[in-house]
Amino acid sequence: MSDLRIVFMGTPAFALSTLQLLCETGHTPVAVYTQPDKANRRGGKISYSPVKAYALEKGLPVYQPTTFRTEEAVEQLRTLCPDLIVVIAYGQILPQAVLDIPAYGAVNIHASLLPRYRGAAPVQRAIIDQEKESGVTLMQLDAGMDTGCIISQVRLPLTQDMTAGSLLETLAEAGSRELLRLLDHLPEALAAAVPQDESQATYAEKLTKDMGRIDWTKDALTLHALARGMYPNPGTYTFFRGKRIKIHQTVLPEHPAASGGQPGEILSLAAGVLWVQTGEGFLGIARLQPENHKQMSAADFINGYQVKVHDKMEG
Repeated sequence: MSDLRIVFMGTPAFALSTLQLLCETGHTPVAVYTQPDKANRRGGKISYSPVKAYALEKGLPVYQPTTFRTEEAVEQLRTLCPDLIVVIAYGQILPQAVLDIPAYGAVNIHASLLPRYRGAAPVQRAIIDQEKESGVTLMQLDAGMDTGCIISQVRLPLTQDMTAGSLLETLAEAGSRELLRLLDHLPEALAAAVPQDESQATYAEKLTKDMGRIDWTKDALTLHALARGMYPNPGTYTFFRGKRIKIHQTVLPEHPAASGGQPGEILSLAAGVLWVQTGEGFLGIARLQPENHKQMSAADFINGYQVKVHDKMEG
């Protein structure tokens, strides 16, 4: 259905790949909605969302209402006469008055296998929780929080080297392709949508910076999952010689070794990695960023800071 009048709603980079693919395949939206511009903390410079920057580049009409709870915002959307609204990480819950406007309603791409991990941080939480798989769900939006009927899902295995950043990119691409497939038979796909099983619902609450502080008494698998799930933002950190160290990459040993130190103790510098004792097993720090310095390899950190075996990371 290439003649659909689509209104696209999204804000971060996760939404951008779908907007790009729509434009590249003859499904160019009649308008793009994104969150209001924000002032940069340093200098107060206004920054555009990735979606807005691309839409302006393509000459697409851009709308940025602060809320859809006003008749003015709803009427503005109504004048666009959309057949379908595509929503990806837009940043607002759409009221029923908005959902009732397009003939085919609103389709949302959510970065989890609903009904699990509804909410703000599904990708990050799935990695932190050490899930074996993740995926994307295309669903019909209703007025709830990720509660609409499921149209289709794409499942992807989770590996122990995936970070939230890399998984988001993979899921964005998978969701984009699945949406294109859906548009080819939209009425039939919507008619076949099934309600979510509420008994299986879980919520992925927003991450906080405080969650990123490493507690070295926890086991290595848990800390490795935390570091990957929190990367690149808000990130994990520890302290070394009283200075905050941001952790960019952790690794697990190929062959588990016997524990022999206290949690947080550096027991090996093999292969230029900081191998730190945890509550159970070793966790390797491969890339890090000392306070007020640029990101660097662990090997450079070891040389620059004259790190010795038995030095201590402080949780």
